[in-house]
Amino acid sequence: MKKTIVTPDPGRMIEGLRDTGYEFKTAVADIIDNSIAAEATKIDLRLSMDYRGKIQLSIADNGIGMDYDGLLNAMKYGSRRRPKPSSLGKFGLGLKTASTAFCRKLSVLSRASGKAPICQATWDLNHVVSEEKWELLLPEPDREGVACLEKIAPRQAGTVVLWDEIDRLLQKEYADPGGRTAQSALKKAKNNLADHIGLVFQRFLDTDDSRSNQHVEIFLDGIKIEPWDPYCEGRSELVAQEQAVEVELERGKKAFFSVRAFVLPRREEFGDDVQMKLARISTDRQGIYIYRENRLIHEASWLGMFTKEPHFSLLRVDFSFDNRLDDAFHVDIKKSRILLDEKLLEWLQNEFLPAPRRAAEQRYRKGQKKKISDASKNAHDASNASIATKEDDLHTAKIDVINKNTGDVNVTNKQGKVRLRLTIGSAQKPGECYVVAVPGIDDGILWEPALIDGHKAVRINTGHPYYHKVYVPNLTSGVTVQGMDSLLWAICAAELGTVSDATKRHFAELRFEVSRLLRTLVNDLPEPDVDKLDDDAS
Repeated sequence: MKKTIVTPDPGRMIEGLRDTGYEFKTAVADIIDNSIAAEATKIDLRLSMDYRGKIQLSIADNGIGMDYDGLLNAMKYGSRRRPKPSSLGKFGLGLKTASTAFCRKLSVLSRASGKAPICQATWDLNHVVSEEKWELLLPEPDREGVACLEKIAPRQAGTVVLWDEIDRLLQKEYADPGGRTAQSALKKAKNNLADHIGLVFQRFLDTDDSRSNQHVEIFLDGIKIEPWDPYCEGRSELVAQEQAVEVELERGKKAFFSVRAFVLPRREEFGDDVQMKLARISTDRQGIYIYRENRLIHEASWLGMFTKEPHFSLLRVDFSFDNRLDDAFHVDIKKSRILLDEKLLEWLQNEFLPAPRRAAEQRYRKGQKKKISDASKNAHDASNASIATKEDDLHTAKIDVINKNTGDVNVTNKQGKVRLRLTIGSAQKPGECYVVAVPGIDDGILWEPALIDGHKAVRINTGHPYYHKVYVPNLTSGVTVQGMDSLLWAICAAELGTVSDATKRHFAELRFEVSRLLRTLVNDLPEPDVDKLDDDAS
């Protein structure tokens, strides 16, 4: 059999490797992985833009550093693996692919000890493309890079990664490349990066976290990044104790992963605005957080098992494993995605998660009822005002109260006279005489006719699923609410205008049956994010 070696085209290959799908925050996290693997205790990030719009990123650490041979290996695509299997570095590609996903010139400066010289190597994509060679540049150490190294590791071992000619960070070109708008976009990228680092490396940043035997301080433009605990341990409820689950590997070897489920307090249960804001309760933050070697690699997802619904926004699950399960879980190059086999997903979905999901939903709905009740207090004001102007033109029946305590009334309409029992009440605030939102109605029906200060009115049940699924998302939309209110008030007015002794039982059954059918019909509608009612109100 004949054989031949086919060498990839350097220019096309190195340009193609820019499109591996990195986000900026995950790319930087990949570089930080290398610093932690190098046993760094301090990592200093500097992200800047000059008046011309030129962006530069430096990532300096005080880790063990590299000599000349070690640096060449680190800059090699597919570099040799570190001796420790537990290293956060995995494929020997992250440094290069993560960096060139955003910059066209990647330089690494390193020093193996305080007495060793600083060496530098540079991948310049423009050079590789023009020369059509996998040619790594070995220039004299960059002055800015040397300054970064001396600052974090003066006369000590350490490494600096420099990104120059950054062309893919900001999403668009600006008329003034270094102006206020561009600087604002860069600031947003910095804030997102700081949040991401605080979450991904939480167990390394938190000196009180005993799960990691290595702790590190990370700074961004001189500001120390604080760890963010998505589970609010100490304040949340651990609803599923930690379970160590055994996984059988090839050749009879075994490994374990652990899983825990937390239900967070509702916003109003924190009692401390600072702690409440730190919890970052939202629909997007719910889900399973997956850690490899105590480093977050997959954030807030249900892995295709469920969709994210607001009523599960208090549930967060910790799923942790070590390097022995890399192949079993198919960890990708970016260490940002894993694939779990069907049996494991079935176990999570059918055995582990049902109880935590029930607990999270119950806690959410307890607070939800009060929020809906509070939000509905002013939502029907426009409807009341509108109906008041037209009431005289919409006369359907005369109502005489017989006994206010029992609700007995005589209704005179075009059918004659009929004795009914209605809810009789007074307006809770001026003008609330026609549409009244109440937290519950007997038999769970959606609406019923009532008499408020002598006016024909409709009572609407805010506890009915129709109100929850249809009214709540539209409470800030006056026209929509008025339209629904007008319909229900008109149905009540029509009932009072046509009811008779022969039909009053049928009207009651109709309200019950329609309410039952609506409960089923809205079941598949999306859950409204009740927490947004607070935001809209403020």
